[in-house]
Amino acid sequence: MSDGTALTGETIPGTVLSIDAMGGDRGPSVVVDGMANASAKNPDLRFIVHGDRPELERQIDRKRGLLAKCEIRHADSVVRMDEKPSHVLRHGKSTSMWSTIEAVRSGEAQVAISCGNTGALMLMSMTRLRKIEGVNRPAIACLWPSRNPSGFNVMLDVGADIRADAEDLLQYALMGASYARNGMDLARPRVGLLNVGTEEHKGRAEIKVAADLIGRVAPAADFDFVGFVEGVDLPSDKVDVIVTDGFTGNVALKTGEGTAKMISERMREAFKHTPLSRIAALLAYTSLRRLSKSIDPRRVNGGVFLGLNGTVVKSHGASDATGVAAAIKLSARLSASDFTKRLAARIAQAEHAAAAAMQTDADKGAAE
Repeated sequence: MSDGTALTGETIPGTVLSIDAMGGDRGPSVVVDGMANASAKNPDLRFIVHGDRPELERQIDRKRGLLAKCEIRHADSVVRMDEKPSHVLRHGKSTSMWSTIEAVRSGEAQVAISCGNTGALMLMSMTRLRKIEGVNRPAIACLWPSRNPSGFNVMLDVGADIRADAEDLLQYALMGASYARNGMDLARPRVGLLNVGTEEHKGRAEIKVAADLIGRVAPAADFDFVGFVEGVDLPSDKVDVIVTDGFTGNVALKTGEGTAKMISERMREAFKHTPLSRIAALLAYTSLRRLSKSIDPRRVNGGVFLGLNGTVVKSHGASDATGVAAAIKLSARLSASDFTKRLAARIAQAEHAAAAAMQTDADKGAAE
């Protein structure tokens, strides 16, 4: 049985989300548009919105009925995309990002959402929310379109920290499995470790050590380890969770987004090339829309920070209203599953099981 509500579940009444309306490349109007879109589909959503009060009041008041669902909290400044995270941490208490995280820290909102500076958001979240006991490095998990029945795979880390040793990768496997179990209703997720090949002798030393650790812990932690997977397996139905370091994961994520965008653009160009191709496009309109939707990166916009005492969703900096609405939808569903508490419980349980498994192996080795 799953220990959480599936991502396909409904929003619980009274879900409160904390929104950094000033982060991102396109300004608060896009964030407000996304809020309006999400609210139209989930009327029970409520928002604490952080940023420039006069500007937000003007933008939100344009959306029918949205103002009544919002509490606006004024913030004097904004975290710029080019600011160093350490500088933001020292001088960012007056920013909309800081205020957004504080609403989760105080328990007023269940999830914080920002399109802003990823490094600053992670450092600020780690400092204010703190790491779950037993977690060395938090990770950013994203949903990757796949051939699985759910339509997605989970991949982590995709940019929280470019470094990851064998112990970190083991924790990513534990957190990713918990995310898939709670978020996608998978009773026993399949976890794969991203490598340059599936053969046992390939990869860096820490990857091989991590594979051994994950393999030994998997039975006790209630997931299946499928071993090494390659880049071609990211959208496959071979695996549910892909574990990698933040450098590799972020490169893969950006490559996937760019490829999906290029395919969409090239298809539009091809179907506009001649009068005959325009007729073909009309005949294939329904199928083309289905394909476009399935590869649209905006549908799965929102990286979840795992390993913190509070849920934080990082929306893409260049998100449009559709992307912001997708991040809000994901946040609401995670809130409905009480995700943070369940993740903390799972990590504690898995860490205990892992320690017990390793102790058993040590005892057997000593006996021999």
